[in-house]
Amino acid sequence: MLEQNLKSKINQLWDKFWSGGIANPLTAIEQMSYLIFIKRIEDEDNKRAKRATAKKDVYQSIFDGKIKISNMEYDKRLCRWSEWKHLPAEEMLNHVREIVFPFLKNLHNGEGSFFAEHMKDAIFLIPKASLLQEAVAIIDELNIAKQNVDTQGDIYEYLLNELKTSGKNGQFRTPRHIIRMMCELVDPDLNDKICDPACGTAGFLVNAYEHIIKKHTSEQFLKEEQDGDTHGLIGDKITNPAAWKKLREDTFFGNDFDTTMVKIALMNMILHGITNPQIKYLDALSKRNEIKPKYTVILANPPFTGSIDDSDINDSFKVKTTKTELLFLELFYQTLEIGGRGAVVVPNGVLFGSSNAHKEVRKLFLEKCQLEAVISLPSGAFKPYSGVGTAILVFTKGGSTEKVWFYDMKSDGYTLDDKRDFIDGKGDIPEIVSLFKTKGTCANSILVDIDKIKAEEYNLSISRYKEVVHEEIIYDDPKKIIARVQQNDKDIQKDLDELKEMLR
Repeated sequence: MLEQNLKSKINQLWDKFWSGGIANPLTAIEQMSYLIFIKRIEDEDNKRAKRATAKKDVYQSIFDGKIKISNMEYDKRLCRWSEWKHLPAEEMLNHVREIVFPFLKNLHNGEGSFFAEHMKDAIFLIPKASLLQEAVAIIDELNIAKQNVDTQGDIYEYLLNELKTSGKNGQFRTPRHIIRMMCELVDPDLNDKICDPACGTAGFLVNAYEHIIKKHTSEQFLKEEQDGDTHGLIGDKITNPAAWKKLREDTFFGNDFDTTMVKIALMNMILHGITNPQIKYLDALSKRNEIKPKYTVILANPPFTGSIDDSDINDSFKVKTTKTELLFLELFYQTLEIGGRGAVVVPNGVLFGSSNAHKEVRKLFLEKCQLEAVISLPSGAFKPYSGVGTAILVFTKGGSTEKVWFYDMKSDGYTLDDKRDFIDGKGDIPEIVSLFKTKGTCANSILVDIDKIKAEEYNLSISRYKEVVHEEIIYDDPKKIIARVQQNDKDIQKDLDELKEMLR
């Protein structure tokens, strides 16, 4: 949800790429992402240098030292955006193509680097010096170097919206305030292994990281904005270097079957401080995926629509279906360790679908997990991309369910039309987070016993269990109503007679 000024700049950027000869939408988005990343790595490097100075730590800039390209050595400082953004157009194009882009591709080029692995086939495709110069000027004006804002993902979301391609195959980004709520509900922390098997631009993983840092930052540094973003996340309470290393290198895992998404997710996570994000180019439902319990937290909003070819479905699935939303739910169950927690978005059809596969999946989550909550989202939560009704399932693997807490969210803090204008950015979210801890009930929530749910064929729709309150309406005596109508007729006739007199 970008400010109008930022939207205008992005529209200008797109117009420049279109008129500059890059007509393929995904190619344009990928090339824009590279430029934005190059800009932001300097912003982030400067920010971290200042933090290190404030804490009196030694900081090694990514622009220190030399880089060898085609048997020539260059000072890495020449790769800073600020060093080359004022160059003449032709000189700028050659400089970026021959020095800056190779530097970008080799960034984080250590053993086991997923970034280097997926960037090795990246190609710089901006053909004209004038296009590069104009794009650099617009990106410079975007002013996106704001701490803890998932701007990379927002830009991608907005570009997709403008190009009318968002939402195809069930793909669209989850609003950040919904992601933050889901993080609050499962409460990831240090030593967790957190996965999003259909990660897109990595919004869930980035927000999980920020949730953890926030928990370990002293109150004096935190500043919460009106829209829920929190600044000052420095993690000063994490004093063990080994804990920082594990958090940044061995905590966040994701997959996506779109190579462009994978690259953007990697860039997004690195810009947020996750030095070795483990994002793979992989269809998580396919035979290529090694499915076994290895994560302690799942946060996801997998593709809702579409199906997978029977022959490509992973052999470990027990539920017989080709519906991706059901297969993903079994995947979450299978990849979580016992005691692992999950918060995932599902289409409403999952809650009440009558097929054997639907019932089998719901039974799995009720009898082999503790299904803690079913939170129905307002129908406009994913507009303008989709009006599909959705819900969030919150669960813990292991044990069995005794009671399920249902909450019917009426507002998420934004208007529920296509514009999704800001109201307060919160809506029912604070109440949901607060009541979830105790499973307390209110006008919008109920607690339902498992036996009642079993009797309803494991139906998880709140409407099945919420009592309908019929308000008694007391009507006036018919004689009084007739008298009132007659009196009204006399009053009307009197007014008409007066009007006639005035017209004489």
